Amino acid sequence: MKGILISSAAGALFAGAASSTFAQSSVTLYGLVDTAIRYQTNAAPDGKDLIGMTVGPETNSRWGLKGSEDLGGGLSAVFHLENQFTAFDGKLSSPNELFGRQAYVGLSSNKFGTLTFGRQYAPLYDTMGDVFDPLTVGDYWQDSWVWNGIGPYLEVNNSVKYTITFNGLTIDALYGFGNQAGAMGLGSTYGVELTYVLGPASLDAGFQQTSVSTADGSLVNGAKINMVHVSGAYQITPAIRLLAGWLHAQDQTGTTDVDMQQAGAPTLPGSSPNRIDDTLYIGANWQATRPLLFTFAGYYGHTRNAEMLDGTLGNGINYSATVLAEYSFTKRTEVYCTVDFARGNGAFAADYPGTTNPATGAVDNIGRTNNVGAAIGLRKTF
Repeated sequence: MKGILISSAAGALFAGAASSTFAQSSVTLYGLVDTAIRYQTNAAPDGKDLIGMTVGPETNSRWGLKGSEDLGGGLSAVFHLENQFTAFDGKLSSPNELFGRQAYVGLSSNKFGTLTFGRQYAPLYDTMGDVFDPLTVGDYWQDSWVWNGIGPYLEVNNSVKYTITFNGLTIDALYGFGNQAGAMGLGSTYGVELTYVLGPASLDAGFQQTSVSTADGSLVNGAKINMVHVSGAYQITPAIRLLAGWLHAQDQTGTTDVDMQQAGAPTLPGSSPNRIDDTLYIGANWQATRPLLFTFAGYYGHTRNAEMLDGTLGNGINYSATVLAEYSFTKRTEVYCTVDFARGNGAFAADYPGTTNPATGAVDNIGRTNNVGAAIGLRKTF
């Protein structure tokens, strides 16, 4: 994204016979504003539909600052600050987080890669959001339910991250400190992604593990969430790209059962101490004309040992499909429309808005286990 560029060219400061030169540096202000009007069936208890203003299907509104300073010899000092907000009401997406998406500083070398420190995207988020997920880790539940259970662990505080590319291979590795006195590993995260590009083909594999404390909702202090995945992309023609992948997640913290649920879903009686999810996805991007881009995506997920509404542990299947059309007036302004469908059964049935018990007024029964949605919106980058 091209933003407002503030640059200082090399200058000289003379004091007597001595002189020094300032290194070249730049700071860029950038962002995007994205708002949609969306209609959705079965969006509330008792099968009620919804129409309203919301975020876009792929991108949340945000603004940020990033910059670099040339230190010489191919080495630069870099920083990146980025927040997220909802344009329809002007609020921060996460209260009390001015730069909730990214806030880091580091060093970047032409030869030896980039080392950064702060709040950063996990390597899994880097690769899936930028390349391999056709909907770039989407925003609507029907687009992103795959990520709901592990989403809280895709932006990592107190982290050190190293990235390097050579001979078509990119290594993206991160360690997040738990910052817990007397418990070195508690609250920590580590992950690595290996991405190899050969001509029109790209292949990626990665792993991430996060230790979750009871203060953050874990059933057991220090229980783990593990993620493993393999993804691929192939550029058939300049206009058509195919994508596919598999994601495996094991949650021993008990947080996934609740995080998977939509708003208005019935309250679960507990949570699973060892939930396992396997998800397959396929997708395609088609640049039909210069301004018109179509994205097709399908997700199929199978869960085991998940919390059921009756308190037992069981299995379930969920699947969804999305078609997104984007029309660009310019490089910075586009309109879009999207249609999506999702359906679940078994343990996934409790993730859809439930029904009201007339005797108690509580939402404690399974309702309609499908959603159909449609949205139109406008995205403006700067």
